[in-house]
Amino acid sequence: MNRKKPLAYIERDLSWMYFNHRILQEAMKPDVPLLERLSFLGIYSNNLDEFFRVRMATLNRIAECAEPSLRSEREQARELIKQLNQLNGKYSKEYEVAIQEVTSCLRRENILLLREDELNEVQQSYVRHYFRKQLSGFISPLWFSAVKQLTEATDESLYLAVKMKNELTAEEKKAKKVRSSSRAEYALIELPVPPCDRFVRLPDGDGCNYLVYLDDVIRFCLPMIFSGMGYNVFEAYAFKFTKDAEMELDNDLRNGRLQKISKGVKSRKKGNALRVIYDADMPRDLLNRVMKRLDLDKLDTVQAGGRYHNHKDMTSFPDCNRLDLKYPAWKPILKSELKSNESLLHLIRERDRFIHVPYHSFDYYIRVLQEAAISKEVKSIRTTLYRLAKESKVVKALICAALNGKKVTVVIELLARFDEASNISWSKKMQDAGIHVVFGLEGLKVHSKITHIGMKKGGDIACINTGNFHEGTASVYTDYMLMTAARTVVNDVDSVFTFIEKPYSPIKFKELLVSPNDMKQHFIRLIGDEIKNRKAGKPAYIRVKVNHITDHAIIKKLYEASAEGVPIDLLVRGNCSLITGIPGVSDTIRVNGIIDRYLEHSRIFVFAAGGEEKIYIGSADWMPRNLNNRVEVITPIHDKQIKKDLNVVLDYGLKDTRQGSVVDGTGENLPWPGMEGGYQPFRSQEELYQHYLETNKE
Repeated sequence: MNRKKPLAYIERDLSWMYFNHRILQEAMKPDVPLLERLSFLGIYSNNLDEFFRVRMATLNRIAECAEPSLRSEREQARELIKQLNQLNGKYSKEYEVAIQEVTSCLRRENILLLREDELNEVQQSYVRHYFRKQLSGFISPLWFSAVKQLTEATDESLYLAVKMKNELTAEEKKAKKVRSSSRAEYALIELPVPPCDRFVRLPDGDGCNYLVYLDDVIRFCLPMIFSGMGYNVFEAYAFKFTKDAEMELDNDLRNGRLQKISKGVKSRKKGNALRVIYDADMPRDLLNRVMKRLDLDKLDTVQAGGRYHNHKDMTSFPDCNRLDLKYPAWKPILKSELKSNESLLHLIRERDRFIHVPYHSFDYYIRVLQEAAISKEVKSIRTTLYRLAKESKVVKALICAALNGKKVTVVIELLARFDEASNISWSKKMQDAGIHVVFGLEGLKVHSKITHIGMKKGGDIACINTGNFHEGTASVYTDYMLMTAARTVVNDVDSVFTFIEKPYSPIKFKELLVSPNDMKQHFIRLIGDEIKNRKAGKPAYIRVKVNHITDHAIIKKLYEASAEGVPIDLLVRGNCSLITGIPGVSDTIRVNGIIDRYLEHSRIFVFAAGGEEKIYIGSADWMPRNLNNRVEVITPIHDKQIKKDLNVVLDYGLKDTRQGSVVDGTGENLPWPGMEGGYQPFRSQEELYQHYLETNKE
């Protein structure tokens, strides 16, 4: 039941690799639309980059730590790094096969990705023109002799290592009485993605769409880049590297939190390289020059790959007007109960309302903010922001409210990984508009997704979401939002903001589960109640949908419940550290992992409670970071109709045999038994969208 029993607990990072492999497997399915397969390849690649920047960076730090008291942790970290590298090597081979297969499928659909040596005269002319007009100003070669280390370079880019020389003809060698050509020179070119696109559309022809990697555009144009240098033979090989992105925050107490984070973001540029992927065909002399400037050690990952890297760019592959090769468009549903011109604030006061994005339009939340910004009944708006869209309508509505004289408070989390710079920029714009900006808590990330709207009379309103108030992710992440005027819940939301602004105030919450206060203990009690009810012969079951389950105490309690025969059905998208099917330990636990067109992100918790079912939603996963080190909010659901809808969401997800796979701790990601039997598979996201379309007509 603990770390000393490895069969009962899968290390978080291993379970993450298993999860990312499910994304790769989705890219390999022939029944997934071809351009969507490209997108999954891009997601897999991007996820892996972030994993190395953050998780592997942390493990490397532990493995290299010389502190004598951490000997056991150091050895565990080194063993885990070894296992992760083995899995990464195995999956990378599958990835290269998947890339080749998808490229072949594109060719069969008359979408051709050409190499530079496959261009015809017309295409060559187009590439030269493209280089002169759009690309040349962004190309800045560096001689390897001038580059001491690559730690100052960004690891978000792809690089070409270039070898060039002047190859003399036999006649020239004879005339000059030399046996060999000139010595080779070596240069480094960073691919400018962005501002340029990774894939360049060439003129269509003969019923085909032609494209070329930007890498190959640069390869073709090397004689133009190095014109006048006297070289006539060029070779260019791609490589990429990943750096430690764990920010070293300045602990100088004289610096404010904003300044610390700003410094931390800048420090990423100086992180040590810990992974390198290079073209396996790169000649040894060129490879040695690359490796020498990355200062690697024996724990770092060095991997030979194919000709092209940074396949995260596949997520923006041109569709070539081939919508038949993508998922059919699902237009966000406008809920009939909220369509009228009646005030949304008044409708929420009538009874609890919900939206489930992307099935429902996120615009309803924007409308709530916009109405609050101009309503004479509203006196204040307070909200938490974790990640923000590039052109955030949420922030624009809040700024409008502040300019209209409302008291607006925004708690913005500066430590939202990889969005810190964006959040800092937005916070300054909000401050300039008169918004009171609170930069979270020292030592605690504010990850809760809550909004409080203070009214002059008639009762306040609150919105509690499972995901970010972000119109961009609301189009691709499944998230559930409660909009309520229930006094006890709204008062608790108000108290959460008081806790954030005055973290040492003694605050008790009547309805909400709030971490790091008592959320974890409350969940353990809820599981414990199911054990008691099972023993007493009362209805007992647990149904949960989360992103991750890795908390030891929660897993131990689930094992206790399973050992007593409590049915436990889980929908877990990502990390899952528990193991199913252990006799006497986890026989009754079933875990389904769904990978589909939308990223499953909502968190839903259902407990039988002896027949008086308790249902909760909120921002927290069952991970130590969510339960112990973040400000998270989980709310109970009281409205019968919303309870019914949440159960439909869980029912459909647990029945998903089309996009779901068995998550049992082995990492096999097998389809559910019976999938080969020929019956009609069930796809939860598709069925749920149809369900909402049908119920919206009623």
